[in-house]
Amino acid sequence: MSLPPLRRLPDGTVKQVGPLTGTRVWTIPGRANRPLATARPDARALESGEHTRLCAFCQDRYLETTPEKERLVGDSYERIGRVAASALQDSVAEFRRFGNLYEIVSAEYWRTNHDFQPAADVVAWVDDYLADPAGRAHIQALVATRSAANGASADLRATALDLIGGSHDVIVARRHVRDGATRDDELASSGELTPDEHAVYMTFTARAAREIADSQPYAAYVSVFQNWLRPAGASFEHLHKQIVAIDEYGPQTERELALLQEDPRLYQHAVADLSVREHLIVAATDGAVAFAGIGHRYPAFEVYSTCAAQHPADHSASELRAVSDLVHALHAVTGVLVPTNEEWHYQPRRAGVPMPWRVVIKARLSIAAGFEGGTKVYVNTIDPWTLRQRAVDDLQHLRDAGRISADVRIGDECTPADARLHYAD
Repeated sequence: MSLPPLRRLPDGTVKQVGPLTGTRVWTIPGRANRPLATARPDARALESGEHTRLCAFCQDRYLETTPEKERLVGDSYERIGRVAASALQDSVAEFRRFGNLYEIVSAEYWRTNHDFQPAADVVAWVDDYLADPAGRAHIQALVATRSAANGASADLRATALDLIGGSHDVIVARRHVRDGATRDDELASSGELTPDEHAVYMTFTARAAREIADSQPYAAYVSVFQNWLRPAGASFEHLHKQIVAIDEYGPQTERELALLQEDPRLYQHAVADLSVREHLIVAATDGAVAFAGIGHRYPAFEVYSTCAAQHPADHSASELRAVSDLVHALHAVTGVLVPTNEEWHYQPRRAGVPMPWRVVIKARLSIAAGFEGGTKVYVNTIDPWTLRQRAVDDLQHLRDAGRISADVRIGDECTPADARLHYAD
């Protein structure tokens, strides 16, 4: 039986079916006005100088992460590549990129299952890094950390090759807490960045995703995501994105590819046009549009690039900024204390059919329990119409205060033309 994607029952219950996923979601009357976040009860005052050493991603603890593939420094975001261990403290990184110490898909996976070997220039970098006494000491410390975690001994050079030549990277922002913070809950989330900073963060991530795809020939897809706060899967309360190469598309992308065989303009018809009909456009820029998402297990915003480009790195600076400004604005709406997942979806390199770049931001406000596990019907506390109205109201205040880009059009300022996707033109 085919169910409509969005309907409200006479008692007020809202039932949803995800247009792309088929996920069934209910919102029960009376639960939609809950606050998204409450004050953290364990917040404490920061000691002098503590704001730069709160976790392993902070600037006073650079040696606790793997060798830096690159960093951006200064007001001009100058790029410095392959930073030597002895030079880590010579500058302050606004954004850093390095391999994940505990990969989801490890270098050993690629070596064992695909006989992958790092490129010659990566091998040369490893040898140079180990030739520097500071670099050798850095790798020795990381080997000890990993050995303590997994109980296995490891060869120094082999480990260095895995840490530097792997295909799971982390992009880390400078601040753990806001500049001038006095408490440890004054965190520097995505929404606390300026629009300019956030655009640099997005661009840096997009380029890194392309570079990982180029360096890992056995990758079918490169997953890009951001977990914010521990309930959303983050190890540290420090702003960062992750980029992971995998050797298959995953079931969601495979499902969308199958649907695209029947309707190449799937995203226009099933998502954008539906959102226009249901009055779910939240905001827009010249190049992107944001909807209150339908059929998500958690309250979710969907930001679609309306441009023709398929991969984030193929967008021009202005096209990428259009997406970034909406993603930034919606993170600002969601707030610092709400656990969120940010997921990037785009056309895999070998997909062969057009797919738009979209970013989904999910607020992790509930935990699936026995009812959801047994029925596969999920309870989402905020329906799309309520989510849209709350976001519109908050975006107005944020724009008036200069917290988000002035180029963001909000709510009824948007038109159906803003929801015209050009990925399949």
